[in-house]
This record gives sequence, C-alpha cells and structure tokens, in this order.
Amino acid sequence: MGAERNRRRGQGGKVPFGWNNPRVRSFVYQAAVLGLVIGIVWFFATTAQENLSRLNISSGFGFLDTTAGFGIIQTLIPYTEQSSYGRAFLVGLLNTLVVAAIGIVLSVMLGFFIGVMRLSRNWLVATIAAGYVEVMRNIPLLLHLFFWYFAVLRPLPGPADSIEPLPGVFLNNRGLILPEPIFGPAANAFFIAIAVALAAGFVLIRWARKRQIETGELFPAWRAALAMVVVLPGLVWLIAGAPFTLEFAEHAGFDFEGGMRLLPEFVALVLGLTLYTAGFIAEIVRAGIQSVSKGQREAAAALGLKESTTLRLVVIPQALRLIIPPLTSQILNLTKNSSLAVAIAYPDLVAVFAGTVLNQTGQAIEVIALTMAVYLTLSLITSLLLNWYNARIALKER
Repeated sequence: MGAERNRRRGQGGKVPFGWNNPRVRSFVYQAAVLGLVIGIVWFFATTAQENLSRLNISSGFGFLDTTAGFGIIQTLIPYTEQSSYGRAFLVGLLNTLVVAAIGIVLSVMLGFFIGVMRLSRNWLVATIAAGYVEVMRNIPLLLHLFFWYFAVLRPLPGPADSIEPLPGVFLNNRGLILPEPIFGPAANAFFIAIAVALAAGFVLIRWARKRQIETGELFPAWRAALAMVVVLPGLVWLIAGAPFTLEFAEHAGFDFEGGMRLLPEFVALVLGLTLYTAGFIAEIVRAGIQSVSKGQREAAAALGLKESTTLRLVVIPQALRLIIPPLTSQILNLTKNSSLAVAIAYPDLVAVFAGTVLNQTGQAIEVIALTMAVYLTLSLITSLLLNWYNARIALKER
C-alpha cells in the first residue's frame, strides 16, 4: 500500500480523492461501524422504553429521592430507614470501596511476601509457600467466602463466652469488637502533623535520590523520613495533649456496648478476597523476580552487597516492570470479585442497590446501569493509576 501511494504521488503529486484513497476508506468504515453501534443502542433503548410503558413501570432516576424503608447493618455514613434510595446507594458504594481498598493493600503485601518465600533456598519455607499458592488458587473464591463465614466465624461462641485474644478485643459470632478511638480537640493538629511529616519525608527521599545520582553520595533518607513521621506528631501529642482516647467495649446483657464492631460478614469477605488474590499475586511476583537476569545478582554479590540488599535495590526494582501489568489485572479482579459479598449477606453495592433497591423499586435498567457504571469507573481509575506508575518506572531509551 505504501509503495502504491508513493507511485501515485510520483505520477500525479497527490493521492486521488476517492475510494482508492486509504484515508477515505478508513473514514467510511469507521463511520459505518459507529452508525451501526448507535443504531443498535437506539433500538434497545426504544424497545425498553416501549416495554416499560406497556407494563406501566416508571423510568428515570427520580426514585433515588424516595424513602428506602429498610435498614443496613453496616453504614459508614448516617443512615436510617427514613433515608432515601440515593443514600442507600452511597452506603453500599462506601462499603464496597472499604472492602476493596483493604483487600488490595493486604493482598499485595501478602502476595509479595509469599512470592519471595517461594524463591527461598530453605526447602521448608519454599514448600509452604508453594502449598499456599496451589491451595488458594485452585479453590473457587465463593468457597473461600463460605469457609470463612460458615465454618470459621459463625460457629464462634456467643457474646457471653467471647474469646479475648488481647485486652479489650473480643471475638464472637457477632463480630470482632475493638476499642473505638474518640477524637478530641487536638485531633486535627495531630493529623495535620502526620500529613506534613509524610510530605516532608517524600520530598527528602526525592532529594536524596537525586543527590545520589548526581554525586554518588548516600544519605539516610528513609531513616530521616521515619524520624520525622514519629517526632513531629509526637511533639504535637505532647504539646496539645492526646488527640484521642480509646473507648473499650463492655459486656451488657446479651451483647457488648461501646467499642467498634467489625461484622463477621466483613471479616469473612476481607479474608477470602485477600487470601485468594494473594495466591495469584505471589505467582506474578515469583515470575517477575525470576525474569531478572542471574548476572544482576552475581554483579551485586561481586560488589559485596548482601542478599537482602540485592533483592531490595537490584532485583525487585527491575522485576516491577514485569510485575505491574498482571498485578493490575489482579487488583481489578479483587474489586469486581467483592460483588460476591451478596452470598454472605455483606451490604455492599450489589447487595444493597442491585439487590434490595432493585426488588423494591423495579427500576431494573436504572439500577443495573448505575451499578455497572460504578464498577466500570473504579476499574478505569485503577487502570489509569497503575498504568501511570508502570510508565513511570519503565526503562527510558536514550
């Protein structure tokens, strides 16, 4: 095609405007496909509207302002039965985000740890890690959730016979009860001090890295940053007073009063998602580390670096370039797999909005469309952030 275009340009100076022009054909094909997609969407939309009108089912998003009339067992924002369906949507969304965020952090940490264990020279450690990976990856996630919820957490004793693994911490079949922090007047100053210390530590680490590249001189940036994170909030604590106090739960009647409760459904969901996803992440980490040339380890050993230092400063930074793309898929899977919470009655977005709200309102198209839009948006944002990080650590050609 390129040779034909050059021949025509040599003869007439320009590619003729018509069907023989590749750009014209490309535009026509794309316009035809776009028109076909618009036509299909228009057909389904008009058909759905006609069917809804025939069945006397209202359409639109006005139902979000209607009183919900049902309770939710876990809410991160104020919610009552008199709240609207829109409020119920926010409650379910926040519950989903909390589970996804905690699950992502824990599964990535555990997955990296297990992946490194698989490459250990200690036979027992490597075998235990390999057994973990094989067991976790080959059992369906739904069975993981059922195991933790029905076989581990539900059979726990009642509140009167609660297990107390730590002072003020109680575990029973109604959840995990922890001391609840009660924030005082100095809380704002304390958290501002933490934010300032973290920002200053980040700037210091960037400066130390740039200085090392330019001069070769080392600076204990991580130690200095850690000291700032500890010292600055500590000074605020001493000067302004304790920013919070702990309220311990007390046994009263058939249950506990006070404290902070983590529901069995929440604990089972987080455990299942974390342990299941960590098995896949461990294999990704193992493959990424093994992809680094053996010569890199040998060169680091020749320089006198310890094996732990070699792994942290030489091997893992290079392996990350291969780890991040498949790791992104696992993080996306964890967020989407959290929708299985409906199987153990955890009030996430699917259970609350695509379940209870849909059954009460009958607004199937609007409810499902909003739910799909939420998961699509979360996936796109996650992909965008991780792709940005992957591009940032990629090798730059000179």
